[in-house]
Amino acid sequence: MRLRRIGMTIATIVLAGIPAAAVAQFPPPPPPPGSAPSAVQDRWPEPPKPLQAAPQPRPQAPAQPASPARRPQRPAQAGPDGLKTTSDGDVEPLPPKPTQRPAAAANVITCSGVFAKDSTHLKLAMKYDSRNVVYGDVDGPDGSKIKASILFPNDPRRRLEVLWSNEASRSDTQVIAINGKSQWAAPKGLKLGLGIAALEKLNRKPFKLSGFGADNSASVLGWEGGALSSLPGGCKVGIRLMLDAKSPPDARSALAADKEFLSNDAGVRAVKPTVGEILIGY
Repeated sequence: MRLRRIGMTIATIVLAGIPAAAVAQFPPPPPPPGSAPSAVQDRWPEPPKPLQAAPQPRPQAPAQPASPARRPQRPAQAGPDGLKTTSDGDVEPLPPKPTQRPAAAANVITCSGVFAKDSTHLKLAMKYDSRNVVYGDVDGPDGSKIKASILFPNDPRRRLEVLWSNEASRSDTQVIAINGKSQWAAPKGLKLGLGIAALEKLNRKPFKLSGFGADNSASVLGWEGGALSSLPGGCKVGIRLMLDAKSPPDARSALAADKEFLSNDAGVRAVKPTVGEILIGY
């Protein structure tokens, strides 16, 4: 303790002998931690620390706008006023509908109405317009010409020939002929171009036919009690078959015109005959 006091006394003397300007060049050491600051420290505070530049924020990419939550998809609903509500709830006009032509009604012959037994040329003219029905010559058997009422004479696909039992009054239906490129259909779905197997299916059993003549045609001789033996309305149907032009010559020669065959005969099937003319009569 005594030595400490002696040291403090010496320090006091030394400091007293040093001019104030000199003392200012030698600032006292900082006080120990926890001690009160001295007057010297208050007059000569610690030099300020150099300012450090604040860290610059790193450039960031512009924030992407958040995608809106998708609403549940709903089917577009059409309204009576030609508008529709989309899946997002918006209203917009309906797209124009494609123009569609109405399907043409099939020309089907029934054994009634204008094709009944008591029909006349006049009834046909009233039904189909007199401009579409003429009376003239049509092809008959063995290259002959016979008179008939002709429906749509200038339209091969709608052409139809009607022969009358009473030619003078053009009445009393005798035969209705579907031939050429006509698209008329007979009762029970008969139409031109049907194959021999399709005919058997309509008849529900094999039928009888003649052999093929010089014109490559054969006639159905009987339906053998099948479904085509009688038609609703009391009319009957006859068929003229045409063999395939590409059929082998030996297959044709085996089907002589003076013979009879069943439709399921192997020789008949070999020449692939199809319906070339339909005759509906009373």
